[in-house]
Amino acid sequence: MKSILLTLFIIPVFIFSLLTDKPVDTNNVIVLELFTSQGCSSCPPADRLLDEVKSNTIIALSYHVDYWNYIGWKDPFSKSVYTERQRSYGSKFNSSTIYTPQLVINGQEHIVGSNRQALNQKITKYAAKANANSVELSEVSKSEDLVRFNYDIGGGLQDRYIRTILVINERKTSVKRGENRNRELINTNIVVNEQRFKLETNSGKGSLVIPNIVKASDDLSLIVVIENNTLDITGAGQKVL
Repeated sequence: MKSILLTLFIIPVFIFSLLTDKPVDTNNVIVLELFTSQGCSSCPPADRLLDEVKSNTIIALSYHVDYWNYIGWKDPFSKSVYTERQRSYGSKFNSSTIYTPQLVINGQEHIVGSNRQALNQKITKYAAKANANSVELSEVSKSEDLVRFNYDIGGGLQDRYIRTILVINERKTSVKRGENRNRELINTNIVVNEQRFKLETNSGKGSLVIPNIVKASDDLSLIVVIENNTLDITGAGQKVL
């Protein structure tokens, strides 16, 4: 499925509170998960839009799927596990197909990732909803091959899971083949490692291996997401390394 990029009016994040009858709590965190690929010609506009809207309270994650690799360009960030995550959302949303660029908002609904108007409306909607969980990160450190951190989770833990995620903030790639051949793509918020496990206590320690695809010049961020057993995201936090 391909998306059509529409030229639409952009509503700045800072006036979202004027468009709803509920006050916006700027402490509420929204998690945007974009399923994308360097092999998809419809994806670059969605990649750019995701980077435009990210902020301290809007966490952006780019999952590079692997089902575009067959047409001639293997996306270096693609993993089958990210495709499987997208399929899990497909099952949740009763979708018979998956597509790029797909943007999932707080694990609860999805839109075409390049649709600015729809994204603005969803941000307004979820900014007015309180997070069930809070996430505080501390003692974050990075060595040559490992990121270590402590976390404190506020709120209930019943049926809660924690996802610890490492992202590259930005990378340029010269694409040689496929639908984006002879283009230099700028990808941001690229997920390069992730772990998920059942949350048993409100506080703990964690670590993530820094994979070989990460360069010494890359800026990284650590993101921790809390979700329930139906994949609804109930809280999140982030830290630039």
